Amino acid sequence: MNEINDTVCAVSTPPAAGGISVIRISGEKAIDIAAKIFQPFGGEKVADMKGHTCVYGKVVYGGERLDDALLTVFREPKSYTGENVAEISCHGGVYLTKRVLRACIESGAKPAAAGEFTKRAFLNGKMSLTQAESVMELISASGESALRSANGVKEGRLFRQINEACQKLLSLLADLAAWNDYPDEDIPAVEQGSMETALNEVSSALEGILLTYDSGRIFRNGCDTAIVGKPNVGKSTLMNMLLGYRRSIVTDIAGTTRDVIEESAEVGGVLLRLSDTAGIHTAGDEVESVGVDLAQGKLENCELALAVFDSSQPLDGDDRQIIDSLRGKNCIIVLNKTDLGVSVDKSEFAEFPLVVEVSAKNESGMEALENAVVNALGLREFDPQNALFANERQKACAAQALKYTQAAGEALTCGETLDAVTILIDKAADCLMELTGEKVTDAVVEQVFSRFCVGK
Repeated sequence: MNEINDTVCAVSTPPAAGGISVIRISGEKAIDIAAKIFQPFGGEKVADMKGHTCVYGKVVYGGERLDDALLTVFREPKSYTGENVAEISCHGGVYLTKRVLRACIESGAKPAAAGEFTKRAFLNGKMSLTQAESVMELISASGESALRSANGVKEGRLFRQINEACQKLLSLLADLAAWNDYPDEDIPAVEQGSMETALNEVSSALEGILLTYDSGRIFRNGCDTAIVGKPNVGKSTLMNMLLGYRRSIVTDIAGTTRDVIEESAEVGGVLLRLSDTAGIHTAGDEVESVGVDLAQGKLENCELALAVFDSSQPLDGDDRQIIDSLRGKNCIIVLNKTDLGVSVDKSEFAEFPLVVEVSAKNESGMEALENAVVNALGLREFDPQNALFANERQKACAAQALKYTQAAGEALTCGETLDAVTILIDKAADCLMELTGEKVTDAVVEQVFSRFCVGK
């Protein structure tokens, strides 16, 4: 990373040809550097531009006119980074963009490191660490629910809930410190009952947020989902129905799919990372056997299984072996080919709570399948806009804080000294402040922003 007082620049749009490219410059000298390479057509002076204004002009460097472009100026502290920012919007040619970026660098800016703009926003108090981390969640959001979840974090919902818990702990610490440090003053002792109440409230709040982690992770990252069944039950047709286009080869010949075909689809507002697998049965050759092994491996390790059965035929030995392998798994029984009539004995699936009937060929039953997916993943009452953890770092901090808070409550109940209780509360508060970034090491900050793309 550069020093915080350096002026840095980077391309903030994807590294590919497009309509426009945006080169962002941030730092004390950002506007001065922009003035060296940008000439407004109206004769205005870049140095005199007010914040949140834009002018049309040309990018000129080394006596060569590189492009016609727009220059937007943001004056500190009213910018994304909290610093002076200049953004040049030029035509989106890959080579042209590199030339403009090189002109910025040769005019005094340093290349920005990954995530450096957002890191500066955090260091300059424009956002909390949890909000900064949500920026990457916004960029990588692959569905509506993931977007809503990321926006919830960016709006500070997680920070507010964690901060409220932290303030309760800090209030306890302040009361304990005052009572302990000034024994001769007329300061009342901290009542054990009020301390227990506060610690229980913090523990309950943290437990509630931690319970949302898995649901939030599914909304953000999607669910690893295997489509399994014996050959020729319509697994590939179901895959194509979920995707909305033909991805898997479909024929009347059993065993068409011999490898694992992977694609993603949003079903019921949830991103499913689908794997269309080979039919599970007694394989007839070595290649087919490899495909069956892969299918069984996917079934063993997936988070959700869509187990497909031909509803127009009675179950056979292969079907029943698959049913045996589904016990204890999070699965949805998909009775396919309802357009051919239903001959299967549904009572054989009585132990499975989620059974839906579809005709993948006619694309019917989709709504029932969507509802089953939401129920299988426990997302019926889940609101992705609630406070959610964006990553494992945040979860680990909260889990450690909960551990220390519960330990403090237990120490208090067992009659431990208030000094011992204070140490545990202090550690819990430190964990929460590390989560929000109020008390965090340089190493953690570097680790967080190293995962960002350059230009953000």
